[in-house]
Amino acid sequence: MKHLLVFGPGYCAAPIMKRAQAASWKVTASYRTLDSKQKLEAEGYRTVRADAGHLNTRTPVSHLLITSAPTANGDPFLGIWKSWLEQQVALTAIHYLSSTNVYGDHGGGWVDETTPPTPSLARGHNRLAAERAWQAAARKHTQSACFIYRLAGIYGPGRNALETILAGKARRIIKPGQIFGRIHLEDISEILWAFLENPHQDGIYNLSDDLPAPPQDVIEAAAKMLGTDLADAINFNKADLSQTARSFYTENKRVSNKKVKKTLGLDLKYPTYHEGLAALFKDLKPQQP
Repeated sequence: MKHLLVFGPGYCAAPIMKRAQAASWKVTASYRTLDSKQKLEAEGYRTVRADAGHLNTRTPVSHLLITSAPTANGDPFLGIWKSWLEQQVALTAIHYLSSTNVYGDHGGGWVDETTPPTPSLARGHNRLAAERAWQAAARKHTQSACFIYRLAGIYGPGRNALETILAGKARRIIKPGQIFGRIHLEDISEILWAFLENPHQDGIYNLSDDLPAPPQDVIEAAAKMLGTDLADAINFNKADLSQTARSFYTENKRVSNKKVKKTLGLDLKYPTYHEGLAALFKDLKPQQP
């Protein structure tokens, strides 16, 4: 039996866990609070404390999925679970969700998996260090592959420009030439499941859609669908942004997804934000007055 252990069973992991469960895999997920433990178990998953450092089970773990963000001290799980990992002879693949911020700033130019990482932000450095740490951990398992997924901005149900507008939190921040990549949750799920379910060459894969675009374009498209007035345009230099929000604008790049599409032989379900927002709007539409 295939056994998936998930470190960080959140937004991106949830669809994968459901697919694995439906395919009769055993699924175990980490938890930090009693509430999280109860919710996971109510959905039929096995649970293990995030800080346990070990997992006693009759079914060896075959696949490991890590979605939690690292800190300046490294990956929050790797140090705690290192000894246990070194004993997992049945582990066939490690799947780590990283971020395209490891590439740093490229002035709006294209990057792909051959582009040397040059992160400029602390969180990008942390991601890159975590990637390399998990790759090193995988090398200690002769049968364990290691997949690194560098995700662009994630959007989907409950997390999208439509919801932002409806919540009254939308702003059009204008920084000329600024480009962001994004990827729909369903496309993330399709890609991850394809790699989990069937053997493929491991390595680094970018997960981004086909149309990197300025953030205000996405807000404008969402506003048009909702039939609402556009938020006032605000020049980036005059915008009242938190340090974290402002930092997102310091890196500017277009992220190529050609490798993952060629490897899997697939096209994205939502190749641009236009298709992604349209599908999300369809789900929202019955709630509109």
